[in-house]
Amino acid sequence: MKLAILFFLSLAPLGQAGSPEYFNPSHRVSGIGVARDDVSSDLLAVRTDRMIQSQTFSIMRDAMAVAGAKRITSPKLQSLFHQASQESGMPASVIEAIAYLESWGDANAESPAGPRGIMQISGATAKDMGLRMIVTYGTKITHDRVQIPSKNKKPKYKTVTRKTSYVVSVRDERLIPERAIPAAAKYLAGMRQKFGSLDWAIFAYHCGQGCVGEMLDLTRHARGVPENDVTVPRMFFAASPAWNRELYQAIQQQMQRDYSPTYYFRVMRAEQLLALYRRDPDDFAALSREYRSEFTPTARASHRLSVWIKRDDLVFHSCEDIRADDGRRLVKALDRPEYFGYRLVLSPDSPSNLEYFSEASPAAIGTLTYIAFETRRLHEEMKLKGEKFHPLSVTSLVEPEDFVRQLGQREGLAHCSGQVFDIDYSSLPPGELECLRFVLSDLGWDGYLGFVEEGRDNLHIGCSPASRDFFATVFDEAVGSRDALGGN
Repeated sequence: MKLAILFFLSLAPLGQAGSPEYFNPSHRVSGIGVARDDVSSDLLAVRTDRMIQSQTFSIMRDAMAVAGAKRITSPKLQSLFHQASQESGMPASVIEAIAYLESWGDANAESPAGPRGIMQISGATAKDMGLRMIVTYGTKITHDRVQIPSKNKKPKYKTVTRKTSYVVSVRDERLIPERAIPAAAKYLAGMRQKFGSLDWAIFAYHCGQGCVGEMLDLTRHARGVPENDVTVPRMFFAASPAWNRELYQAIQQQMQRDYSPTYYFRVMRAEQLLALYRRDPDDFAALSREYRSEFTPTARASHRLSVWIKRDDLVFHSCEDIRADDGRRLVKALDRPEYFGYRLVLSPDSPSNLEYFSEASPAAIGTLTYIAFETRRLHEEMKLKGEKFHPLSVTSLVEPEDFVRQLGQREGLAHCSGQVFDIDYSSLPPGELECLRFVLSDLGWDGYLGFVEEGRDNLHIGCSPASRDFFATVFDEAVGSRDALGGN
């Protein structure tokens, strides 16, 4: 990946934070999980930038990314964006970024949910913008010959006349860029005036005014949010299942609906990507190719791991390959559940192969160890009555290709790289599962890892190539901590 991930690390001596009864890495990602409670302005800026950069995947994985950039930067549309900017006071780069995300610059784009046109405007919002939608109604008459019950065996038919109403669009100004673009720009300007800043206006474009009004109020009253810094990034990073729970639940609800809490970050990234396209179209196209999956190159990548894992990574075709590795690329998992926060529940093809199935890359074991650490300390912070932390159940580490193909798992082939692992969450208490999902999302949104549901109660997880060195360092630290305590 050409977009480097910035690691903002907090170095703390072992045992200084959390319980000394379990592993506490000194190499940590600041502002993650429990540490969200103390996000300074400088750290917020770093997290915001990482969040913006992580949106590259959601944009560039689409087959229309390059064609859409070419369309958006065409002279005709550029003239409309700049004219709309002059009339509304909104930055032209923001207007075009929204058009890019909403329709890839296609004037005739139509969403199954109803929004239409280059700016993907709903019918209700179009009326507020003053756009005209003129339709005509008609009735179509059809005559159908249908079979009816008969007392004898000979079929009997009759003709049935049916009237069907239909609607024809005579004029829909949402489909006319010369009308839709300036109307959307003025709408955004009105939202900026109503909510006080550009970030909330962009959020409102996707989520709606009622949604933003509620989220803005929750953010103003959230713990740790300065009175003079009530922004969309503050809203997003102030939420936690341990505190500001009402804000956290509201964000979760909107994420399940349409991911609108991340829309501002996507627009900011789209703005940067369009600037890159103008500077160097070839570099932009090369970046787009980086976000194609080698396994399904003609389709949109389904998740980050499908981009990060390459064919050249799949080197373990049999148990003999794993045996021959001899500690070069794979290491033993740290099997000490109460201390490291995870337990191995592996199912090799034969008991004799359990030793080899208990291995993965240092980065994968470090990622697993770090996830368990962050999940446990967040779970402790929540102080859930009657709920004890359960070590995470790890059901897969490295697996040879011949074994994976026998199982027929959709994501299983990635295990032949040693870079991924699976966690079965079926037995986790509800509070701990909430903590696990929050930690995974927190690390995922910042570009450190990717994860996807595999089966009914299983998560398939792996870190990004750019973060492998960091998580390998966590693994090395865990080994040192284990050796200091003695045992395996």
